[in-house]
Amino acid sequence: MGFTDLVSDAGLTVADKYLATRTYIVGHAPSQADVVTFKAISSAPDAEKYPHVARWYKHIASYEPEFSTLPGDPSKAYTAYGPETTELPVNPKDKPEEGSDDEDLFGSDSEEEDPEVVKEREARLAEYKKKKEAKPKVAAKSIVTLEVKPWDDETNLEEMEANVRAIEKDGLVWGASKFVAVGFGIKKLQINLVVEDEKISLDELQQQIEEDEDHVQSTDIAAMQKL
Repeated sequence: MGFTDLVSDAGLTVADKYLATRTYIVGHAPSQADVVTFKAISSAPDAEKYPHVARWYKHIASYEPEFSTLPGDPSKAYTAYGPETTELPVNPKDKPEEGSDDEDLFGSDSEEEDPEVVKEREARLAEYKKKKEAKPKVAAKSIVTLEVKPWDDETNLEEMEANVRAIEKDGLVWGASKFVAVGFGIKKLQINLVVEDEKISLDELQQQIEEDEDHVQSTDIAAMQKL
């Protein structure tokens, strides 16, 4: 199906849902799919209303000087990409109206039930809830590749990385890192991290890293994948 509208609230809501679990429009690296979708959005989306689209938009904007070199077919329209029909939000109008016959899945409430049947059913429900509550929940985690860009080629990258790793939070584990050449003698820090989704806000983490104004110019999420 793909995107059909990237200007209206409805279209941006669909895009925000689509990008909630994706770093790029297609695959795991920037491509022409991101470029044509980026150009179809008239301006930077509201980060409060569309946090995932805003995060993606900011990240793709950092590649703007390299748009023509990204892989893919630039002649394709943005409507060639996006969610399938099954991924679209349910239209409230498609839901059964209150009081419709479709809601009466287990018979009419007006019929009297055998007290023993009711008692047994409630006992089974209580037992089921007890077992469900006792079952340990597995924390949802994501592995993230974060890029930290310095001000210039004179920035002490070792100090910058040390300040990044000094940030300690429950649900955050720092991983491997490397310095990647950007150009003109400047290198950026590319560092991996694992986060527990319920405990760590990536936006807040980026803001905290960017508070190191002596070293950090900006940060971007280069890749993200659920574990």
